[in-house]
Amino acid sequence: MTPPAGEAPEGGWESLKVAELQEELEARGLPKSGKKAELVARLEEDDAKGGEAEAPEAKAPEETPEAEEKPARRRGSAETGTPRKRARKPAPEGEIIVLARARYVRSAPRKARLVMNHIRGKPVEQAQAILRHAPRAVSVDILKLLNSAVANAESGHELGADELRIHRCYVDEGPTIKRYRPRALGRATRILKRTSHMTIELTTAERNGR
Repeated sequence: MTPPAGEAPEGGWESLKVAELQEELEARGLPKSGKKAELVARLEEDDAKGGEAEAPEAKAPEETPEAEEKPARRRGSAETGTPRKRARKPAPEGEIIVLARARYVRSAPRKARLVMNHIRGKPVEQAQAILRHAPRAVSVDILKLLNSAVANAESGHELGADELRIHRCYVDEGPTIKRYRPRALGRATRILKRTSHMTIELTTAERNGR
């Protein structure tokens, strides 16, 4: 007669048949293959261990340090970068600043700056004379801008050209227009037509401020 599961018979495990030993091993979740001596040894070894292996103690989860806050990633290039704003020079006390701006002028900024450097800090009448005789084509656009600034001063503050002096004048780069020109062997060459944003500020100061 087969003993209850988990208990050895009175005559020992060797008194049982192979089929009974295999049933006992299967009930305990042990492999049941092999010869009778191996099955008996397996059961005796299991009895010596107490039938069931003690479950290992569960380890407490290790405390993980809080994730450090990463600094926000800057966008690029942009990435990408935005143009820096030009710091405006404050006007001295008692002076009047009159501004005129021309945008999208069809001239390269490098060429326009060469002319602007000649009139910076000059009286308006002297700057107009320089622009009338300047050899560069962009001097015509700068002269129109200067006359516009003088007109703003006359209408807004009742000031004449003989009372004004150029306080600041600068050129910023505008958008570039892209065109193509046909060349030999079916090729095409890109042409960059640059534009400029020009600004002139007039003041009533007598000093040559740049």
